[in-house]
Amino acid sequence: MVCRHCADTVRRVFDYLGIPDVEVELGRAYIPVELSADCLAKVSEALCEEGFEIIQSREAEIVETVKHTLIELARMESDSKPTIADALTSRIPLSYQQISRTFTEVEGRTIENYYLNIRIERVKELIRYRRLSLSEIAHETGFSSVAHLSRQFKQLTGLTPSQFKEMGERRPLSEV
Repeated sequence: MVCRHCADTVRRVFDYLGIPDVEVELGRAYIPVELSADCLAKVSEALCEEGFEIIQSREAEIVETVKHTLIELARMESDSKPTIADALTSRIPLSYQQISRTFTEVEGRTIENYYLNIRIERVKELIRYRRLSLSEIAHETGFSSVAHLSRQFKQLTGLTPSQFKEMGERRPLSEV
């Protein structure tokens, strides 16, 4: 779950299945009762129909926490952002090297590559709003200059930011 709408959808699934008092927050659902294997299968199936999956391994939990943290980080004001390592180690009780190794093993790409993709999706979002100049967008998303932003954008999308402004579409964050 990477947004409030995702959390609302998960909440509705539990309500529909008659599972009371489930606490849902971004990335987690706390179930106050023990679920039978049959009930867990029904929950898993219902969540799958909505595009979610139950995470059961520690590695998968680490990856989801990394993704959730990086999405939050990408939306923070650029002047107040902690480093990637600080943001992750404050949420996951492991060294950054262990977190990074686990993420790369599970995802097949680095944390930095994933974060760059998230930032580019944020750039696309801000371009679509048409409220900020490219210079303001570069600053907002943590790129050192418009030229740096444009190079990274072109490398990942095949388009310049201006070309995207005319024709591009964003991908949902869950597909990044």
